[in-house]
Amino acid sequence: MTHVEDELTSQPECWIRAASEAARHGGTLPAPGERVAIVGCGTSYFMAQAVAALREGAGQGETDAFAASEFPYGRSYDRVVALTRSGTTTEVLDLLGQLKGRTPTTAITADPGTPVMAVADEVVVLDFADERSVVQTRFATTALTLLRAHLGLHTEAAVADARTALASPLPEDLVACTQFTFLGRGWTVGLANEAGLKMREASLAWTEAYPAMEYRHGPISITTHGTATWMLGDAPEGLAEQVRATGGLWVAGGLDPLAELVRAQRLAVAVAAARGLDPDQPRHLTRSVILTP
Repeated sequence: MTHVEDELTSQPECWIRAASEAARHGGTLPAPGERVAIVGCGTSYFMAQAVAALREGAGQGETDAFAASEFPYGRSYDRVVALTRSGTTTEVLDLLGQLKGRTPTTAITADPGTPVMAVADEVVVLDFADERSVVQTRFATTALTLLRAHLGLHTEAAVADARTALASPLPEDLVACTQFTFLGRGWTVGLANEAGLKMREASLAWTEAYPAMEYRHGPISITTHGTATWMLGDAPEGLAEQVRATGGLWVAGGLDPLAELVRAQRLAVAVAAARGLDPDQPRHLTRSVILTP
């Protein structure tokens, strides 16, 4: 078993623990009514997109998501939340350092022995969800679960669905597809982006991601026999039929969308295996991007 496989299978237990600890971190995480920005890089940026949509949709306050390198310093926020598994990513540390003394910041990380502990005003450590892998799985979904629980949106059904996602076989013929598209709506757009990233990182697959309603505006033109379109969450009316009419494989997301992401993680590992690739050794990637001054 690869590190990625081992880590992604532990997600239900990690989610249970994160949800149980959410109340303890309530004073560190954004309060209702605050204007908040959530930042990250790579996977953490896509999780930030999901959390921002969830929080704003729940009426908790205006919430934006940015790649750490694209943060708009001219805007005013009551709090900035940084997601960083390693606690060493250059863009995140630079951003937190520039905000020090100007805007309250909270970092959510996996490693308490890293520089983020000194540059963020508040830190939530999810060390039980840390990973050996370059390819992120459980830390990302556990951080999202923590914030989902903080918003009152986490349910036990999500954990049960994650277990189903781990135990159920992947759709027939999916691994053999040559191209994969993931679709989302609202908060699941971030999950779709993350599913696509997992496929690219672990299996070098041709993968794209879009808001579901945008799929008709051009991207559906590549859909044909041998391609797959996977919906995370509820699909727009008629879209499944349109995809099937192209000859492409439609994958309906019937589980909690975060559990659907777990299924997509499994697919990335399965496609890597089918192509003779090691998902623990992704091409040109390191566990953290640390830039030399």
